[in-house]
Amino acid sequence: MADQTEFRIEHDTMGEVRVPVDALWRAQTQRAVENFPVSGSGLERAQIRALGLLKSACAIVNGRLGLLDRVKVDAIVAAAGRIAEGELDEHFPVDVFQTGSGTSSNMNTNEVIASLCAAEGVTVHPNDDVNMSQSSNDTFPTATHVAATEVVIADLVPALGTLAESLEAKAEQWREVVKPGRTHLMDAVPVTLGQEFAGFARQIRAGIERVCGTLPRVGELPIGGTAAGTGLNAPDGFGSAVVEELRSLTGLEDLRLAVDPFEAQSARDGLVELSGALRTIAVSLTKIANDIRWMGSGPMTGLSEVHLPDLQPGSSIMPGKVNPVLCETVAQVAAQVVGNDAAVAWAGASGAFELNTAIPVMARNVLESVRILANSSTLFAERCIDGIEPDADRMRRLAESSPSIVTPLNSAIGYEEAARVAKHALAEEITIREAVIALGFVPDALSEDELDRRLDVLGMTGLDRER
Repeated sequence: MADQTEFRIEHDTMGEVRVPVDALWRAQTQRAVENFPVSGSGLERAQIRALGLLKSACAIVNGRLGLLDRVKVDAIVAAAGRIAEGELDEHFPVDVFQTGSGTSSNMNTNEVIASLCAAEGVTVHPNDDVNMSQSSNDTFPTATHVAATEVVIADLVPALGTLAESLEAKAEQWREVVKPGRTHLMDAVPVTLGQEFAGFARQIRAGIERVCGTLPRVGELPIGGTAAGTGLNAPDGFGSAVVEELRSLTGLEDLRLAVDPFEAQSARDGLVELSGALRTIAVSLTKIANDIRWMGSGPMTGLSEVHLPDLQPGSSIMPGKVNPVLCETVAQVAAQVVGNDAAVAWAGASGAFELNTAIPVMARNVLESVRILANSSTLFAERCIDGIEPDADRMRRLAESSPSIVTPLNSAIGYEEAARVAKHALAEEITIREAVIALGFVPDALSEDELDRRLDVLGMTGLDRER
């Protein structure tokens, strides 16, 4: 146990509390630290930043309304700015698994700001001044939605855009690189590698559309509703003024005052919707990563259609082995995002009457999902997709050897006879072309030139066909 000299005594409405002597937090934060030693994980950086921005905006508006004197406003704004910029994250020790309203983290912010002001010779009270016109019930969800909006716009959308651009560049580069198609993991009619990568790119572009489509709801802020959405103890116009200040501080045009304050405090449907869009992106990334991993499997006993960049040794026992590590990273990130979404959905259903009481875990999961999706998407683009090298000759050989290329013969010899050709080719281990000739369909049903035209694997891909 620490010696008494390493602590100072702070007071709150419940009495005395011992607080580490160098800590900027005070009594209520310390109680939360002692009450919730659960995971060792605190708030996401984006949320701490948003809390700082919100406290600054609230102080400015309270000052403008004549409720807070200029000296206190300036001191609070300066302190909150330091929090927003990330200088003081170590002074936010409260575990994410805390009171469901986020009250402990709201008070953590209030207390740190008060201590910073005191260090500059300005006395402000954590509740009466820093938390003026506010409740944890409107500030914590407001900060959560500000943080979510900001990281989606500033981090996730650009990262997904980078990935989409990489995939689109490869789609164009490999537009005419023919390869076997596969359905049910079985041979199917030919496609091009470019077509597959164009499909991947569209998945990511659609993901951007989906996540941006949630922002009108995510950007609704409950500030001004105070404890239960009624606005008790907040001056008229406080919420809308704070939102305008936040728009100015962040540049986020999607922020707006909640359409209905009771919905905005009692439910977190906007976060649930956003998390669902993130889950869909995770599903898309899993599909893309797995397809690319399959294409790169080998080198001798897999598909070996493409070579993935060699990033690191793959085995501690098998010399020379190299694994598709970034595909695996992306798949694991996606699994975490899907799990996060399940928790967000459960937590979103956990509100009762005027307040959802699982906001910290919802905030943590949504913000973590955005962060890891953004980071992994950029890595996937720059360290995997951009460096993929196709084996075009092998893919063409595989496409030409696939029994499914018999499909264009249906209109010349019929489905049943075409099936007989495919089975004969497999049984005799010969090409489809050789089987057609061996079974006497040339010249009886079609000429050799017609046969070659129909069996042109690139022509089967429909590159020049209008849809």
